[in-house]
Amino acid sequence: MTRFSAPIAEQIWDMKYRLKDEDGKALETSVEDSWRRIANDLASVEKDPKAWEGKFYNALEDFKFLPAGRITAGAGTGRAVTLFNCFVMGTIPDSMGGIFDMLKEAALTMQQGGGIGYDFSTIRPRGAVVKGVAADASGPLSFMDVWDSMCRTIMSAGSRRGAMMATMRCDHPDIEDFITAKKDAARLRMFNVSVLITDPFMEAVKADKGWDLVFGGKVYRTVQARDLWDSIMESTYEFAEPGVIFIDRINKMNNLNYCESIAATNPCGEQPLPPYGACLLGSINLARLVADPFGKAAQLDEPALADLVTTAVRMMDNVVDASKFPLEAQAREAAAKRRIGLGVTGLADALLMVGVRYGSEEAARLSERWLKAIARAAYLASAHLAGEKGAFPLFEAEPFLASGSLEDMDQDVKDAIAENGIRNALLTSIAPTGTISLYAGNVSSGIEPVFAYAYTRKVLQKDGSRTEEEVVDYSVKMWRDKFGDAELPDYFVNAQTLAPLDHVRMQSAAQKWIDSSISKTINCPEDISFDDFKEVYMAAWDQGCKGCTTYRPNAVTGSVLTVSETSDAAPEADVGADVVYLSEPLERPQSLEGNTYKIKWPNTEHAIYITVNDVVIGDHRRPFEVFINSKNMEHFAWTVALTRMISAVFRRGGDVSFVVEELKAVFDPRGGAWVGGKYVPSILAAIGGVIERHLVSTGFIAGEGMGLKSDPHAEQAEVKVVGGAPTGPSCSSCGSYELRMVEGCQTCASCGHSKCG
Repeated sequence: MTRFSAPIAEQIWDMKYRLKDEDGKALETSVEDSWRRIANDLASVEKDPKAWEGKFYNALEDFKFLPAGRITAGAGTGRAVTLFNCFVMGTIPDSMGGIFDMLKEAALTMQQGGGIGYDFSTIRPRGAVVKGVAADASGPLSFMDVWDSMCRTIMSAGSRRGAMMATMRCDHPDIEDFITAKKDAARLRMFNVSVLITDPFMEAVKADKGWDLVFGGKVYRTVQARDLWDSIMESTYEFAEPGVIFIDRINKMNNLNYCESIAATNPCGEQPLPPYGACLLGSINLARLVADPFGKAAQLDEPALADLVTTAVRMMDNVVDASKFPLEAQAREAAAKRRIGLGVTGLADALLMVGVRYGSEEAARLSERWLKAIARAAYLASAHLAGEKGAFPLFEAEPFLASGSLEDMDQDVKDAIAENGIRNALLTSIAPTGTISLYAGNVSSGIEPVFAYAYTRKVLQKDGSRTEEEVVDYSVKMWRDKFGDAELPDYFVNAQTLAPLDHVRMQSAAQKWIDSSISKTINCPEDISFDDFKEVYMAAWDQGCKGCTTYRPNAVTGSVLTVSETSDAAPEADVGADVVYLSEPLERPQSLEGNTYKIKWPNTEHAIYITVNDVVIGDHRRPFEVFINSKNMEHFAWTVALTRMISAVFRRGGDVSFVVEELKAVFDPRGGAWVGGKYVPSILAAIGGVIERHLVSTGFIAGEGMGLKSDPHAEQAEVKVVGGAPTGPSCSSCGSYELRMVEGCQTCASCGHSKCG
């Protein structure tokens, strides 16, 4: 029986991937049972399943091939679930009926747990004339608010946290509002947002030329391209969004540019997809393929890699036939093109095992070599599959072979495609692997550097107590097993010490052999200058990347997991500080400071007044009580009940920010209302929004209402710190303050939960 290399790996398997019945009783006794379930299910679509079950099992064994979480959790369960992680939805029509048809499709897809991407560039700008109704358009951002509310509804219904990507073209008349929308700390929190950057725009930026903002052939106004670019940079510098997607480059390099046009990506950006496109993901664990790790003959076993890739491609191709889909249009799109996204994880660990510093020119060269080997094996495997099972239905040899992804591919691969066709239109992608990397023994995620060599994790026990366990990076554990307490060599670098341009170098090297795209976060120090920050994005453009996502600690999204050097051998993350909840309610002082807010709900005669009073602890404010009053007697009972319950929670202390999220997730079945230019799904949600704004204004919580500001003084009102202060938002799954920004996703180092997967 396989022994997990770390306690957290077994916990992740048990929480996320182990098959259980409806009552939570485990139906699998070991991870081998899970591998057998997956292998048997994916082999079931073969003409001779028995011939492939063993081969598929061997690929999964020892965590060598890691299908994405949706496959690992859903394959072979007999449940009507999709095995695809994320989707790009249909093109949004510029009509009210069409817009809400798309909203319905989005809700149905998210109900099954799929993340979605949408391009909102197709909706006419704010203030444009709406013919036939004598009105002005409200613009795409107003409808993004509706999508945001829908996503909160799906989340409140018990599903996993919704993940959405919104894109907008750099020449849309509302682009400036789109760029700055998330400066409002309470707005569009369910979305990642990215600007679609075109080649002509980048040329205009470099030449400092004017730039027309256009919709429907009409020029609404002209701005300076460089000013618009600087606006994107300023917002990203301060608030970590929007990201940028080099959309013309994506379309030019797309194998299918002869039959599709791309305008959006999945939530984490690694899969640019056409309307109704779906991403099917899996990763080769490079950390398991290094021969003689840390030895004189250390090297990646490339023949074993090629054999593993060949099997993985067949397994993933079978998922297309085995999976269910939320919408029929998604099933048709997947069947017509059979695109898959085979990527890697453990790259940084593999580099360490062969003695190469991540981010160096040698690391970039070696990464490019390994990823070319994967691309070559994948394309050959798919070509041979086409000879056996047939090419994807929309395959056309001449334009496919002329695509940018195949320009530098070996001639024997091109010959195989010309002879047989190819089974899968696109094959390679590098997706977020935070959870499956933990499951595989805490290997480094995707192509990211090692985030921290070790950190202490607080584990909540069944009796309510907390224990500590050390979570050690896979390669560091291997080093310790081999050399004991010997000092780590100087080529051991992590995300805290890596220069931003080293990140770009690695992303660029990987992109050369990835035919879709890459989910990667370029971590920047908080004190990076704005000019140096802008240089990161320009370097990504100049070096051929398809997009760029950075993360710099900020007041809205908080800091990433902080790391301190505790020894020369291994930096330890200073995380998991105990949140000390008060066992008895605070006593009420004679007088309290507070504010009173007024809500006027449409179609009601009387306003609702909300008073939030704060208690001052250590010269800083935290919420103590709430009063909700209205002359409308219809609301009397529930306003009294709500007043008492919220005040009781506030007086107990601890992390009370969940109150805001719970209220904002409540939807009235009779419908919400537009208040202050935003759609609010219920009166309770409006009250939650008022409380959130109060808590943000007093510095008690950061923007999303799920954590503390990075101001250390604000934290004193919230927690008693033991050995260090939590920074940034808390995990929405387990509540710990161990979120890190990895591969464009907030990922919890404690439980493995991530916004994107």
